[in-house]
Amino acid sequence: MKLQSPRFFTWIVEILKPKNMNQVLYFLSYDLIKTKDYQKIYDELTKVRAKRVLESVWCFKYEAGKSGDLRDHFIKFIDGDDRLLVIQSNGWGSWNLLFNPNNL
Repeated sequence: MKLQSPRFFTWIVEILKPKNMNQVLYFLSYDLIKTKDYQKIYDELTKVRAKRVLESVWCFKYEAGKSGDLRDHFIKFIDGDDRLLVIQSNGWGSWNLLFNPNNL
């Protein structure tokens, strides 16, 4: 019986590893101040499969440790006087949400 190379086993582990293993839950919230052009940010949130949990709060899964990168990305879809908050979550509690983040 021929033994497989370590490279083969590494490849198998990568194939079998869940695709979202390094992803964590993020919450994103915004306040649109003067010009309320919601469609731009809605469209971009949809691209990352975000789900609305409160009127101006969305949740989605993404690579861990990327809060700043996500902030820098999403500010492209709001105006300069708007507000944006991106939080990487280690846990959360809620009541009566529009969508349950456990279902992501």
